[in-house]
Amino acid sequence: MAKSQQTFNKSEKEKKRLKKREDKRKKMEARKLEKEQNGGESIPFAYVDQFGNLTDTPPDPSEKIKVKAKNIVIGVPKKEEGDEEEFDPIRKGKVSFFDNSKGFGFIFDTEDQEKYFCHVSGLIDEIQENDKVQFELEKGQRGMNAVRVKLI
Repeated sequence: MAKSQQTFNKSEKEKKRLKKREDKRKKMEARKLEKEQNGGESIPFAYVDQFGNLTDTPPDPSEKIKVKAKNIVIGVPKKEEGDEEEFDPIRKGKVSFFDNSKGFGFIFDTEDQEKYFCHVSGLIDEIQENDKVQFELEKGQRGMNAVRVKLI
């Protein structure tokens, strides 16, 4: 006697498929019934007016604004000469640590309360700990470095 080819897994998949088909048919009938009760009205549309607000009335074609493709800027707009912010690159601070034998130290910025690395190659004047200095910042390998350091 041959073994049945219909396994439990196959029969379960067939039951799920039939149930899904039946659910779909019931939803379709419910939508038809709803449509008949509402007098044939379909789903309402939502429109966007010229200000970006959602409305239920279509927008007026006379208020349509034409935009040329070349006027659309994608990304960051280019800076013009008059757009530059007034930024003072010279900062003031106090030397919190400096080792002359090793040739480096740290400067504590009085404006933003940050510590910046300072190398002997970036010095204009000789500095020691607790000196008040003015300096400029430059991007280094591990962060911002104080360069062009002068005593005040």
